[in-house]
Amino acid sequence: MFPPAAAAAGAEPLRRDFISVTLLSPGADGGRSRGGSGNGWRRRRRACWRKWKQLSRLQRSVILFLFAFLALCGGISYTNIAGHWRALTSRSPEDQKTEPEIRGPKPANPVVLPAPPRNADADPGGFKPQKHLRRRPPNLQVRAPRKDLREKPRDDPKKAEEGNKEESEKTAISWRGAVIEPDRSPEPPSRKTPEVGKPPSGKTEIRKEPGPLSERQLAVIEAFRHAWKGYRAFAWGHDELKPLSKSFSEWFGLGLTLIDALDTMWILGLKEEFEEARKWVATELVFEKNVDVNLFESTIRILGGLLSTYHLSGDGLFLEKAKDIGNRLMPAFNTPSKIPFSDVNIGRGTAHPPRWTADSTVAEVTSIQLEFRELSRLTGDDRFQKAVNDVMRHVRALSGKKDGLVPMFINTNSGLFTHLAVYTLGARADSYYEYLLKQWIQGGKRENELREDYVQAIEGVKRHLLRKSEPSKLTFVGELAHGHFSAKMDHLVCFLPGTLALGAHHGLAADHMDLAKALMETCYQMYRQVETGLSPEIVHFNTHPQNGHRDVEVKPADRHNLLRPETVESLFYLYRLTGDKKYQDWGWEILRSFNKYTRVSSGGFSSINNVQNPKSPEPRDKMESFFLGETLKYMFLLFSDDTDVLDLDRFVFNTEAHPLPIWTPA
Repeated sequence: MFPPAAAAAGAEPLRRDFISVTLLSPGADGGRSRGGSGNGWRRRRRACWRKWKQLSRLQRSVILFLFAFLALCGGISYTNIAGHWRALTSRSPEDQKTEPEIRGPKPANPVVLPAPPRNADADPGGFKPQKHLRRRPPNLQVRAPRKDLREKPRDDPKKAEEGNKEESEKTAISWRGAVIEPDRSPEPPSRKTPEVGKPPSGKTEIRKEPGPLSERQLAVIEAFRHAWKGYRAFAWGHDELKPLSKSFSEWFGLGLTLIDALDTMWILGLKEEFEEARKWVATELVFEKNVDVNLFESTIRILGGLLSTYHLSGDGLFLEKAKDIGNRLMPAFNTPSKIPFSDVNIGRGTAHPPRWTADSTVAEVTSIQLEFRELSRLTGDDRFQKAVNDVMRHVRALSGKKDGLVPMFINTNSGLFTHLAVYTLGARADSYYEYLLKQWIQGGKRENELREDYVQAIEGVKRHLLRKSEPSKLTFVGELAHGHFSAKMDHLVCFLPGTLALGAHHGLAADHMDLAKALMETCYQMYRQVETGLSPEIVHFNTHPQNGHRDVEVKPADRHNLLRPETVESLFYLYRLTGDKKYQDWGWEILRSFNKYTRVSSGGFSSINNVQNPKSPEPRDKMESFFLGETLKYMFLLFSDDTDVLDLDRFVFNTEAHPLPIWTPA
């Protein structure tokens, strides 16, 4: 066949390669099978050979390549199948029994307050930090890791069963935090870790389960679930919810709100929410990140939250995570003065002061002690406690104090106070005073120097910072700057009534309770005398008798509310320690104001800009993690009439409201 143009030019015809395939019927070879007559087979073979020779070189190459490829794939498949079959058939029955199952996260177990750890002599290996955190959850461990447990393989189900049996005989904390203590025989003696106490032990009476929830407690649970609904929908696994824009913001990128809320969910009895959050911690919480974190904030929120949740739930996952973050924060203490840097890169293992100064705030470096001391007690590694105890000893020896009151800043290079002659119980100094008392309580009231510093500081407050307002004569705590008194009081100072009441409960002077009650009234009036019923961040008190003026005055720059917990915290202590129900009523008013002016319909609660404008409070599109970690937790505890729920003779709360056990003397 010639194309028209080619034919006209006398060109040679085009050659076309083709494959001819002949399909033979079963009887095409005369009915002979392959094992029949040889003549038929030879004829068929010659015919196949002719067909093969008719193919072009390219076609023959393609067919040979395909055959070779199929043969190779068949060989690989045979090898894998054979190897897998041999592995299955050669496994012993014992291996099959001990092979771990693949399953979802186990539910949280009733807690056992951990046994006292061994010291370095008893456990020469000590605790070694994990360089790489596994993403699958470790086996649950329902007590502190003693030497004998750390040396045993974790995947042995028989040993795990024995451990669970031992734990069932120890102190348990049920949902909502009630302590249940069955009788038990004394534990075997162990050597005491230097400067580390041990948890409560010995026979005690069985304490009752928490009673039925009150209507107000149910309202707190509803508020928590509403806040959690927004976080879960729009900010899951991130640091903070932005409820108005239905999004999130990051600070460290470590799920701050989720971790801060873990023990709150346990105390409120929200099992489903807790289990979902636990799964995220097990599979998604990884600290090996190139990120700077604030030492103070990550200690009180993350380390404190994990340790508290471990004590309440007995779930060893949280202790493992606490060890990991604790070790990653330790580079902050590598300074010439032993005063820690404010910021740590938890991935690189480096630390530094703020970018704009070489100073750390006194509150930050002296309000990490409860958490690191407890980490030492649980692990038997005294590095953590030694680091923070060195800070307290250093601060105690410094000059620049005024009757126990400390300046706000301290230099990490020189180790000396800076910005001298400025004294406040507000931001940058507040929790220094709180942790003096709480370390003394945590350690079983044996570290008398902490009590002495606390008592001296309270006397300094009385002498230099206390005044009364007009016209109602409210007792308030002001500030002193270079000899000049300011009637300014941060909302943060409202931690003080609760701290004073706690000290009086633990045997300090009775007039501390009188002062606590007076200051509690003042903090309540910071809410009551404001149009929305919510306190501003900072108030100034009127100290001049003038008609028509309130005690509480608010400047435009100070009228925001961040959903802070300090007043509710002190209401909890005052009600728990006095039984006066007016404190519950005051807390109920505050909760109703939160619901009215800060609640976001799609889920969550928002800080507001203007507490003086009920018609337009100006939401800020931010829900701080401490609203779930502290404010609502203290609300729930305030409305509980059961004093066995997180008994104040057995637990001390860190400054982020995470309860840790009080040590008993060895």
